Amino acid sequence: MGKKTIAVIFGGASSEHEISIKSARTIIANMDESKYTILPVFITTDGRWLLYDGSKDNLNPVSWEKYATSAILSPDTSHKGLLRLVGDKFKLIQIDAVFPVLHGKNGEDGTIQGLFELAGIPYVGSGVLGSSVAMCKAFTNMIAEETGINQVDFLVATKSEMEADMDALLKSIRYKIGYPCFVKPSNAGSSVGVSMAKDKKSLQKALEEAVLHDDLIVVEKRAVGRELECSVLGNEKAIASGVGEITFQREFYCYDAKYDCEGSQTIVPADVPAEIVKEIQEQSLKIFHGLNCKGLARVDFFLSEDGQVLFNEINTMPGFTNISMYPMLWHEQGMTTADIVDRLIELALEGRDDAGE
Repeated sequence: MGKKTIAVIFGGASSEHEISIKSARTIIANMDESKYTILPVFITTDGRWLLYDGSKDNLNPVSWEKYATSAILSPDTSHKGLLRLVGDKFKLIQIDAVFPVLHGKNGEDGTIQGLFELAGIPYVGSGVLGSSVAMCKAFTNMIAEETGINQVDFLVATKSEMEADMDALLKSIRYKIGYPCFVKPSNAGSSVGVSMAKDKKSLQKALEEAVLHDDLIVVEKRAVGRELECSVLGNEKAIASGVGEITFQREFYCYDAKYDCEGSQTIVPADVPAEIVKEIQEQSLKIFHGLNCKGLARVDFFLSEDGQVLFNEINTMPGFTNISMYPMLWHEQGMTTADIVDRLIELALEGRDDAGE
């Protein structure tokens, strides 16, 4: 493979903006500049696209404003690249592939993937369908149910139901799911807007919080047990990593527990029986293919107190920070972060291939 020009797009108008920046720093730091011409493209929280010209070792907001110029990805397939604004003219910079290091809305939900498809440019990760369905917890749970994957009991609610008759919705959740339960925006990441409800009052408050982030809400029965995760790499013939465990001191694995709480730990490999590891690997690949995912994903599970493996959720652009489970699980398999980045770019350029080859 000759030297390729890769646009690494990060930031974005998402509640996970800061995590995206941290992930992009890790990925860019692990891209071999003898293999790649790296074009860091920062999307501000208000939606501006900035092509960065400064040092790759100094990716911070001050530098972006100082060393960046406006640039957009052209949807014209004859361009296959970025249009940089120079004065009152645009300069075309052709690219071979895009690495969208974008978490959450407007990055992991199929929206920007649609732009890449229109532009005819290869990109890392799942396509429009896989990204949008996997981002939506309600549809993910429905597909998992149809596929025969074991998961906690759940109920889908809408903003219109809440506005029409909140009392009826509260009663329905009480009888169908019970307390305690988790209330989640269907389209949000990093546990943003997620609350645990223990009674009617806290349930109503949780619903009102979740609907601030999405019109579609998922309510799930609380699973008591351990939180386990598995990484997937590849396209049609994807492979699954070993299993890691998340432990934390908060009541549940909320945003602060993931990124700010010293009491949270990532354990790789998890101390679980071999048959549990095998089941999680099989279920990870099953949901990965069932949702038409590509490239990479992290799949999260509960291991209940009675030994049941319960699917929790899937993340099609998992974090790449220094505490992120996705790369750590592959490190355990002997891959470096640079190896993972190389393989993901190869998969994007090849389109369809076996990650194990």
